[in-house]
Parts: sequence; structure tokens; C-alpha cells
Amino acid sequence: MEVDASLNFDEKQIEDGRKLFAQSCDFLLSVAGLSQLPDGDLPEIAFAGRSNVGKSSLVNALTGRKTLAKTSNTPGRTRQLNFFNLGRRLMLVDMPGHGFAKASKSDIRGWTGLVKDYLRGRVNLRRLVLLIDARHGLKPSDDELMDMLDEAGVTYQLVLTKEDKLNRGMVKDTYEQVLKSIAKRPAASPNVIVTSAVKGNGMPELRALLADLAEPTPIG
Repeated sequence: MEVDASLNFDEKQIEDGRKLFAQSCDFLLSVAGLSQLPDGDLPEIAFAGRSNVGKSSLVNALTGRKTLAKTSNTPGRTRQLNFFNLGRRLMLVDMPGHGFAKASKSDIRGWTGLVKDYLRGRVNLRRLVLLIDARHGLKPSDDELMDMLDEAGVTYQLVLTKEDKLNRGMVKDTYEQVLKSIAKRPAASPNVIVTSAVKGNGMPELRALLADLAEPTPIG
């Protein structure tokens, strides 16, 4: 489907996004507790979504790499906050999936607590990208996360994933349902980006959006 008119970036913005995400993107560290968080010198963009929604595939597609973030058919594989330094201008954070995970209840409570503490207290967190599987739409666990983000005042951008697995009409239905559901949410960006990590759809627009939040020049 066509990109939302409100997200029609000009050629310079698209090119700026392409250039940023073509820079080196290096794994920095995995964090299991707040005491391990890196210094907050760079703006951070966190990627969240239900288990197996395609977070790692999206991060790989954004950066044009096949193995930057690990992908798996097993829900719940990402169990820590994984930090990636993009061109010394932006930090990308791959978060544990919420919802179903093949793990103990104590482990899930631990990951959930880590995520909540990070989202509520990370000053340099500029945006959370909330991924929604286009085949399934919003689930209760997504609503719970958005409630917390609204309360904490963390701006978030909804992104539909796996567009390539549905026909145009089905994608449009999910898109309109999601758009309607966030209309009154105070911290939600008023638009939704539809993507396919396989075909690359929506990637130029998402890169341009995130590049606008990066440092203008490399730090360090």
C-alpha cells in the first residue's frame, strides 16, 4: 500500500536516512540490568514488539545487513537489551519481545521489569518503534505497553511488519484498525509505517524518520 501522505519525505531526507544507515553499525553490548547500561551520549531508538514480530529482521533490513541482529523462528529469543552503535550518531536498541515466550515465569518477570525500568528512566531515549505483525494487528500486550509509554511520556512510532505475507486489502484493513486505535493516545505518533523486511517496503521512510533524531555529526 502507499505510504501515508504525512510521511512523504523529500529527496534530501530520504538520502540522509540512506547515508546514515549505510554507516558502520556495530554491536556494543547486551544488558541484563540497569547498572550495565552504556553512557547516554547518543540518542537511542528502541525497537519493541511481540515475540516473533520481526524486530531483528527489521533492524537487519534497515541497516542492510543480514546478520547484525540475530533472527529466530523461536519466540522469545531476544532476552536482553542489545545495543548497536550506528555511525557514532545513533544507538539502536533491540528489546526483548513481549507476549508469548518459551521461558520461565521468573525470567519473563525479569525481562519485563528491565524493559519497564529502561523505558521509564532512559533520558536519551528519543523514540520507541513498536512493531505490529500486519497479519494479527494489535494484541492486549501491545495495548499494555502503549499504556505505559503514554504514562511515561515516551514518544512511539507504530510500524506494521510482514506486509509481504498479506494481500493489499488485508494490509489496509489492519493499517486502518491500528491507526484508529492510536488516534487518542497522547504519546503515539499519528501515523503508521507499513514495512516488509523481505521486500524493503517502508524502509526508506523509516530510515528518514529515525535519521532526523540522530546526532548531526559523529560523536567520539
